[in-house]
Amino acid sequence: MLHRVTIALLISAAAMTARVIVPIAPPPVIVEPPAPSPGPYFVWTPGYYRWDGAAYAWVPGTWVARPWPAARWIPPRWVRRRGGWIFVAGKWI
Repeated sequence: MLHRVTIALLISAAAMTARVIVPIAPPPVIVEPPAPSPGPYFVWTPGYYRWDGAAYAWVPGTWVARPWPAARWIPPRWVRRRGGWIFVAGKWI
């Protein structure tokens, strides 16, 4: 049983780190004016395009509570690579 769980975890980790190369450039980013902040500990995370396997789909921006007081949000982005575009996820630093 432990062996099956280990294999399942390894497959899940590999799927999370797999990079899909999209041959089509993403559309221009939609600039959304943020709604008023729900509080002082929130950060606006701008919208971005995700690839759904057939086309780009817009994910709207939202307010997110900071995970720690000095946290900064680095937004996700699309990066040109040989053969197309790859998605680089956003992260807190």
